[in-house]
Amino acid sequence: MKEASTYCRVCEPSCGLVAQIEEGELVGLKPDKAHPVTQGFACNKGLAGLELHRDPDRCNDPERRRADGSFERISWDTAISEIAERIQEIDQRHGSGAFGSYIGNPIAFNALGGPATISFLRQLGVQRNFSSGTQDCTNKFAGSEGVYGTSTCHPIPDFDHTDYLLILGSNPQVSRMSFISIADPMRRIKDIQKRGGTVRYINSRTIESASDSDEVILVRPDTDVYLLAALLCEIADSGRMNQAVIRDHATRIDELLAFVRQYPAQRVAEIVGLPAERIIALAHEFADARSASATMSTGLNMGRQGTIAYWLTQMLVFVTGNLDHRGGNLYATGFYPDAPRTGRRDARRDFFESPWGRIRTIRGSLPGNLIADFIDAEEEPIRALFVVSGNPLLTVGGESRMREAFEKLELLVTVDLYRNATGQLADYVLPATDGFERHDLNLCGLGLQHRPFVQVAEPVVVPRGQRKPEWWIFGKLEQALGYRSILDHGETPPLFSRLDHMLSRVGLTTDEIKQADRQTVALDMPEPGDFYERVIQTEDGRVDCCPPYFREEGAMDRVETIFEELASEPADQLKLISKREPSMHNSWFQNLPKVRGRHHREPRLWMHPEDASCRGLKEGDRVRVRSESGEIEVAVALDKGLVRGAAALPHGGGNGKTPALRFASEKPGANANALLPSGPGSFEPISCQAFMTGIPIEVSPA
Repeated sequence: MKEASTYCRVCEPSCGLVAQIEEGELVGLKPDKAHPVTQGFACNKGLAGLELHRDPDRCNDPERRRADGSFERISWDTAISEIAERIQEIDQRHGSGAFGSYIGNPIAFNALGGPATISFLRQLGVQRNFSSGTQDCTNKFAGSEGVYGTSTCHPIPDFDHTDYLLILGSNPQVSRMSFISIADPMRRIKDIQKRGGTVRYINSRTIESASDSDEVILVRPDTDVYLLAALLCEIADSGRMNQAVIRDHATRIDELLAFVRQYPAQRVAEIVGLPAERIIALAHEFADARSASATMSTGLNMGRQGTIAYWLTQMLVFVTGNLDHRGGNLYATGFYPDAPRTGRRDARRDFFESPWGRIRTIRGSLPGNLIADFIDAEEEPIRALFVVSGNPLLTVGGESRMREAFEKLELLVTVDLYRNATGQLADYVLPATDGFERHDLNLCGLGLQHRPFVQVAEPVVVPRGQRKPEWWIFGKLEQALGYRSILDHGETPPLFSRLDHMLSRVGLTTDEIKQADRQTVALDMPEPGDFYERVIQTEDGRVDCCPPYFREEGAMDRVETIFEELASEPADQLKLISKREPSMHNSWFQNLPKVRGRHHREPRLWMHPEDASCRGLKEGDRVRVRSESGEIEVAVALDKGLVRGAAALPHGGGNGKTPALRFASEKPGANANALLPSGPGSFEPISCQAFMTGIPIEVSPA
């Protein structure tokens, strides 16, 4: 049996793996104990890559949909020529404005697939681009643009030295963290506690990450912004701000203070669900710690005010002197020191008037919640859509309307591992390679790595069937359309030329990395001291404590509007929050029996026992869950660790009309996103971020 070094392509840590190959087949995966950084850590999702690779329901050949809705296998030559012909015909009749794209999360973990997709879309002239980012993280790009002048600056906690770690809306035991690339985060968190440090989780449920319930501070859904504002207000009013840091590095601090002083602890306590004394004590804990750090994740991102939450989280670290401070939050440079400069952006240039009000693009993406609206538009509708490694039909709110819109398209092409729910409506389904069948480099964690490293991965096995990497698929389409193509250099083109240019900034090449042990080079650990001189990209080189466009675009005024709305809600109002489960990660894992298990595969609605009891419900009862946007039927499960008024529903259901995924469609369960709003008003205007948590719901017996 042969063994080869590779790494996981599921989430940011890029944990090292050892692939076991027998007679040309991938037969095993195990954690790489000799990896210089991840050191033998790998979670169930990474190890499930073997099942994903071998899944008999994978797409192995290009497929074309027949008139009756069934699919037939075709050759690559036929698929490429027919798609190119249809593109040219639509372009001649309607122009490039008729085309759109949706790019899913896995492309972020595919160093060659992303540039290949963008090259094709740019040459075709596509400007209506959507991405999964507007379902989970674009608020952070918007916040970073405002505060630091660049979308690519996200300082991470200095886990090895911090005395106090505040984690908001994240469950690292299950999710492994987001916008932080760190292997085995729970070990690092426990190390903080072992050396006498403090860890606090802000959440709406007692999460698996907490070893003691006292570590979790339960707050009501959709209220974190007011907690953060109250913390900053108390820190300012109690004289705990670091005045030297503010004097040397802050601009518009007075505007920040005027804003947060609208929300003192006494005013927000009832809304947040915490006594004012507890909020004040939390503020003092953070500010008085010798060093303190903070991070927030999707529990806040996906709320109605994700950008404001991210802004205030950054301010909490900054005004206490913990930004670019040992034990605080540091910027992890990695192998490309120019990343902050390349992300430099004045966000105000990205806003424009549309038929659905004033909207923006963020890092090239429009709001995903408007896909159906763009297809249904009276003027210049999208008529052809390319979906790459995504499943918007199930992952974006408003499935029924999205389904109707997709059926109006003249051309729908998906590039994916599976014929998923979106692919079931496609005209052509093109089979992509997985991470063990393609060349790659761990680009995704750039600027977010606890311990920076760079690893090159080469194919450990030959692709099964006719699976092809995205650079080949789009290169062939570009050639068929007469565009520039990477394949103009032949069938073995210089794949890593762009990455070699980036690596040259630290004196490396991909060839040199391939020669290193585990094809991995560990880089320097993040160090404090040069953030304000080298990383920050604002015009004056100072931290913008109150970015003007937040007020200009109405985001700050909405904070008070939403506060008043929350204050007037009925006392027994239930709010839907998301719940990440170890058995689910994106659409790809829905069809894996070893990951999903044979039992409890259908999502359940988790409720506090008292919230269930007052509605006459008990464990296992079937209930109807209604929101303003839709309704579903699920079984109830009880969790006394939830804050009263919160109901948690995992994602991952809804494959009832996806016959190609035999295991997933056998017990499809309900799609949580059927309860989510879509269309105008369903996303945060300054970031395009969809509202996906804190959704008002009603629950009654089915």
